[in-house]
Amino acid sequence: MKRMVEVHYYLKDGKRNDFYNAIIRQGIADDTRAENGNEKYDYYFSPENENELVLLEIWKSAEAVQLHMETPHYQALAELKKEYVMDTVFRRFEISEI
Repeated sequence: MKRMVEVHYYLKDGKRNDFYNAIIRQGIADDTRAENGNEKYDYYFSPENENELVLLEIWKSAEAVQLHMETPHYQALAELKKEYVMDTVFRRFEISEI
């Protein structure tokens, strides 16, 4: 069964664009999209909260998510979070074919 991951990053004041730009500049989004098992990896800017960035991911399986969490670019994202992010909220869903 596919796995959808919804991530809400709550950033330090005024740091949302810096965080997003660092993700793009370091190739984290592109590297994740290129992973075997990734079907969607897109960021969205919250219209209600200027310090929130939302990430939606779709993976072919829970195993693909686990493998993703072991990649160097996932570790690079963890390092960026130390600099920019105050809190992260994850939600995971099992989904069927659409």
